[in-house]
Amino acid sequence: MHREVITLETGRREELVDITERVATAVGKSGIAEGLVSVYAHGATAAVMVQENWDASVPEDMVNFLKEIIPRGVWLHDRQDGNGDAHLKSGLVGPSETIPVIEGQLGLSTWQGIFFCEFDGPRSPRRVICTVLGDTT
Repeated sequence: MHREVITLETGRREELVDITERVATAVGKSGIAEGLVSVYAHGATAAVMVQENWDASVPEDMVNFLKEIIPRGVWLHDRQDGNGDAHLKSGLVGPSETIPVIEGQLGLSTWQGIFFCEFDGPRSPRRVICTVLGDTT
């Protein structure tokens, strides 16, 4: 087992940040050849998503879609700190993804990437916990 924490900064209130290469680096450091990597967003207003990372319009479309179905400023929690929508978006997308590790590499398809989803930014630091489990041979 190998665990690594990725730290990052976000620059906008809502954005998807491609962390694929950073997760791939963690997998490479692990020495695990066959197994799984769990990628977990540490925070109640963030999430992790596997999505297309070739065309930048796809992550932007996802942000816009979530803004449309979960608008800002209409939720009971907004009375507390104004980020009710961020909690709902985080809960809908989910805090983690599990990706296969195959021959020491991320088992993603050609067009897939791993994204940290910020719904209450900008924030610094944000943390993503990568846990790699499996066999070294």
